[in-house]
Amino acid sequence: MHDLLRKGYIGHPAQLCTLRRVTVAEGKARGTELIEVKTAGGLELDILPDTGLDIGQCRFKGVNMSWMSKNGYDSPAVIHPYETEFMNTFPGGLLYTCGLRSAGPANRDSGEWHPLHGRYHSLAAEQVCAEIAGDEIIIRGVIRETALFGHCLEVRRTITVPVSGASVTVRDEITNQTPGDEEIMQVYHCNFGWPLLSEKAKLILPEERETVPRTEFAATGLDRTCEFDPPIPGEEERVFFQKMRKEFRATLENPDLNIRMTLSWSGGTLPILSEWRSMAAGDYVLGLEPANCYIMGRHDERENGTLPVLKAFETETHTVTIQFEGGK
Repeated sequence: MHDLLRKGYIGHPAQLCTLRRVTVAEGKARGTELIEVKTAGGLELDILPDTGLDIGQCRFKGVNMSWMSKNGYDSPAVIHPYETEFMNTFPGGLLYTCGLRSAGPANRDSGEWHPLHGRYHSLAAEQVCAEIAGDEIIIRGVIRETALFGHCLEVRRTITVPVSGASVTVRDEITNQTPGDEEIMQVYHCNFGWPLLSEKAKLILPEERETVPRTEFAATGLDRTCEFDPPIPGEEERVFFQKMRKEFRATLENPDLNIRMTLSWSGGTLPILSEWRSMAAGDYVLGLEPANCYIMGRHDERENGTLPVLKAFETETHTVTIQFEGGK
């Protein structure tokens, strides 16, 4: 961008990109702060500082890419980390982070209650900074999950978007700020919807992988893990755990749109991809979810011997990148 400024082609960054903070003024989401990002490459994102710097709506070249649930955005004042509230407030969006101490069903572990998908999304970011730096849009913030006499987990999240591109990278540095080890669970719940998702779309996964269905019903669809149906009224969801061996990526392409989305992530720290498929009419979504766990909830993960541990004062780094290509 600086080169274009020096050569005189543009006089203001707004000719190439948008970085703007707005507040929703009406409806259920009244009071919600959004950081609007738009790039010269056709990518549009809502970044949500009130909910852990997660990512809401996403469009590429004017076409919707993300899935939004029936709930849509809600005011941060009504987002509570309890099971009944989750079903009434879960917005979907391009990225909904689950964790940090439990992910999956609500459960009780060692006498402590853990809500469905944890508390992360109910935590507001602090020290939020949004800037255009050279050829990148960079948004940073700190998210803390804590308890008196208990845990203290800090996430330093950095979101990077190229000014002239169509990708977004989320980089989290998670630190256990206590002298005792702490089990952590983290899932990057990336959600894609119509028209990117349709019966014409195809999911491309690395050949070297193991596919494990979560339920007996999911097992009935093992031959169609990479193909999709039109919306089916009342269709039950299916979940598959995809365990990659070498390549940690997944591609969703739709030839009707000539659009290709590629998700890649740090497989060393996020070894499992959960593939959540709901072909249900009105709840039509593909969730691709890099994770450090099997999303069974803290108690069952402990019983299964798969509950990850972050040692005292240790920092672990996770990265997730979503790239869009093509378009008409």
